[in-house]
Amino acid sequence: MSLNDPQWGKRGGGQGGGDGPPDLDEMWRSFNQKLNGIFNRRRGGGGNGGASGPPNFRQIGGGIGLLAGLLLVVWLASGFYIVVEGQRGVVLTLGKFSEVTNSGLRWRLPYPLQTHEIVDLTGVRTVEVGYRNNIKTKVLRESLMLTDDENIIDIQFAVQFTLKDPTEFLFNNRRPEESVLQAAEAATREIVGKSKMDFVLYEGREQVAAAAQKLMQEILDRYQIGVSISRVTMQNAQPPEQVQGAFDDAVRAKQDLERQKNEGQAYYNDIVPKASGTAARLTEEANGYRQSVIANAEGEASRFKQILVEYNRAPGVMRDRMYIETMQQIMTSTTKILIDARAGTNLLYLPLDKLIQMSGAAGAPDLPAATPGTSAAGTAPPPSLDTSPRSRDTLRGREREGRP
Repeated sequence: MSLNDPQWGKRGGGQGGGDGPPDLDEMWRSFNQKLNGIFNRRRGGGGNGGASGPPNFRQIGGGIGLLAGLLLVVWLASGFYIVVEGQRGVVLTLGKFSEVTNSGLRWRLPYPLQTHEIVDLTGVRTVEVGYRNNIKTKVLRESLMLTDDENIIDIQFAVQFTLKDPTEFLFNNRRPEESVLQAAEAATREIVGKSKMDFVLYEGREQVAAAAQKLMQEILDRYQIGVSISRVTMQNAQPPEQVQGAFDDAVRAKQDLERQKNEGQAYYNDIVPKASGTAARLTEEANGYRQSVIANAEGEASRFKQILVEYNRAPGVMRDRMYIETMQQIMTSTTKILIDARAGTNLLYLPLDKLIQMSGAAGAPDLPAATPGTSAAGTAPPPSLDTSPRSRDTLRGREREGRP
């Protein structure tokens, strides 16, 4: 049978002549009967082939009550909520603040009587000033600031904060994170406006961040936002791009200056201690020499006083003794002596070195015989004394002078 046949779908398969599909109307009626039987909306008849009767209001009322009870239980169960550790639950009654709940399983009146907000107190939140997500994506309206010496710098920094009072954070300000952003920008502009450009760019970054954090916390406490600033991190601080090259040259010059200062300091640290040590050594040597000279002078003075006492007792003896000691000191440091004799104009030559050498050779032990012209030790014999008549006369005259 073709699908375009108008009798398709109306021929029942239970009357014996059906080779097509079952009747769709009959299937729909059967489905409705089963559905009504489930909800007790219809009941089957006796012998009249299942004719429907009037509805039973008791059964209808019981079904409605059961459904209403089920809905009530579901509605009351919707009031349960869980607060995780480190969070706080803020309960609102008809839109007005009611209470703050701690962590755990909590229950409130279901919506619309009461609602709740979960606020995380331990999570660290971040606000970026001068950039968004990356320092390359700058927001010049926030980052460009004026310093005390009337220079413009470009600053990007991040503010990390936590919540200390959930009620103030939720109800005292409409957009609290925006308020934190504006307070951070205002505090940083005030600190930068009171500082020099070099201080902000180079050596004073940490000081600027600490001062901005303190001022920012004072502003937020005055606004009663319920926020505690935990850290302010300076991400970048540089001059504007239009003058970046000139400032790079200035930075390199300053680095060269610091390098030369460090080299000079290192040279100073190397030279000054050595010079100080040398000066101290010379000073100590001078002091030692001074003490030595003073001690020698005092000793000589004491000796002279003692000699003077003895001299006063026996002048002649002391003169001879002093003469002999003086001559002994002189002759121990010389090898040849010329003496002017009193009688005559002849000079007496006294070769002390030769005499000492001869006395040493005479006192030496006997050695084996040697060849002529050499000494026993294989060396040339010592030169003989001068035997000229003049020398003999001089020696005889000196011997006569030595006799009493």
